[in-house]
Amino acid sequence: MHPLQCVLQVQRSLGWGPLASVSWLTLRMCRAHSSLSSTMCPSPERQEDGARKDFSSRLAAGPTFQHFLKSASAPQEKLSSEVEDPPPYLTMDELLGRQRKVYLETYGCQMNVNDTEIAWSILQKSGYLRTSNLQEADVILLVTCSIREKAEQTIWNRLHQLKALKTRRPRSRVPLRIGILGCMAERLKEEILNREKMVDILAGPDAYRDLPRLLAVAESGQQAANVLLSLDETYADVMPVQTSASATSAFVSIMRGCDNMCSYCIVPFTRGRERSRPIASILEEVKKLSEQVLQLIHERDNICKQIHLPAQSGSSRVLEAMRRGYSREAYVELVHHIRESIPGVSLSSDFIAGFCGETEEDHVQTVSLLREVQYNMGFLFAYSMRQKTRAYHRLKDDVPEEVKLRRLEELITIFREEATKANQTSVGCTQLVLVEGLSKRSATDLCGRNDGNLKVIFPDAEMEDVNNPGLRVRAQPGDYVLVKVRSPFGLLACTVKWVLVWIFVVIKFFPRDTFY
Repeated sequence: MHPLQCVLQVQRSLGWGPLASVSWLTLRMCRAHSSLSSTMCPSPERQEDGARKDFSSRLAAGPTFQHFLKSASAPQEKLSSEVEDPPPYLTMDELLGRQRKVYLETYGCQMNVNDTEIAWSILQKSGYLRTSNLQEADVILLVTCSIREKAEQTIWNRLHQLKALKTRRPRSRVPLRIGILGCMAERLKEEILNREKMVDILAGPDAYRDLPRLLAVAESGQQAANVLLSLDETYADVMPVQTSASATSAFVSIMRGCDNMCSYCIVPFTRGRERSRPIASILEEVKKLSEQVLQLIHERDNICKQIHLPAQSGSSRVLEAMRRGYSREAYVELVHHIRESIPGVSLSSDFIAGFCGETEEDHVQTVSLLREVQYNMGFLFAYSMRQKTRAYHRLKDDVPEEVKLRRLEELITIFREEATKANQTSVGCTQLVLVEGLSKRSATDLCGRNDGNLKVIFPDAEMEDVNNPGLRVRAQPGDYVLVKVRSPFGLLACTVKWVLVWIFVVIKFFPRDTFY
């Protein structure tokens, strides 16, 4: 048998693709040139068996998970102190911000909050300044979300508002630069650049390190974009800078991307494949945060007893179509396990109304799940199909819009009823609350969060300091207060639902370092 024929047979028998065949072809041809007789080529079956045995032996002798834990003494990515050479068409001076002011707006999930902190950390080191005043900004960056059509429409509307701001910019000032960051930049790159000529830069979730270069290119009047996804970018060496100096809580990102490929979800296409940060970089970030409000979970009591457990649907049939990887029964079993393990835990969830092929019976099962679990908080939306997803290519968006909205309203009504019942159990109880700041509802009230991460409203009044009997003080952000719950209260905001707990009386005050 000719060496090339042998290779092709082995390739077919193992089911390997063209890339694998190239490596085998190279090996086989090298042996042929070394005067190895073609009659020495073993049968495809023996090749397959040998390859599997070789792989198994190498796998058994390979590193274990403990090996990676022990090797986590330092982040695997480059140190932030390293300075890369500028591209040949830019000077180092052009990469510097020269104290231009950046205004950042964040839309979407907590990952985008973390992305905003990462982007600002990178720009800050390049010499940019931060501003909370839109009118004085030299650079406006929108950290965007693409999870639903409504989220993208919000950004389109915002761009129209910013277009007027850019047009009115006085010639005496440096030109205003506008950038789109995150998932929407990744998903709609060409459309954004072609549709909105006033957008100067695009940066996908894995391209924030490139922001100084993109802004430098934009200074020449060109549009600049980097939406390349990475298999290993985790920003492990970039310490996020909290955008609010008075923040009393923080998100610590431990991984990026997603491999689940749920049929309705665009995230794997906008954030790339799943990859985790090195353990050492996570610990370093938590350590630095703990020095400001936050402490390690195993040592402290200031970690909320709250778990976000997205269900999406109460129908096992719909969950299978969504490719969620679990049934309704498995989900309910997990809920019971969590509540047994963490008494008093607060649960929140996501639900989609009107997914492809959802019947009235499927909808009824979702309603029954809401009643059975009694979530404390929830995020409910009507389904909107996203391009590139599995559902877009293989399923039909066959639930009429009016049916989606009707089902959504029914879910919202049931959620509010059950959440009120769940939170009614707190009435008359005394709870410890972390103060966040003034309430948006009233200038005479403060707001904070209890141990279940539920928002709490209470009077901004003088109270007794437990460490100094007789001393009357007012609570500040980061302080703890004991409160007695008077009644639960539901608050609506678009399609996002959560529950506020109104407070009857503030009992005692604890300084912010009491639980550290």
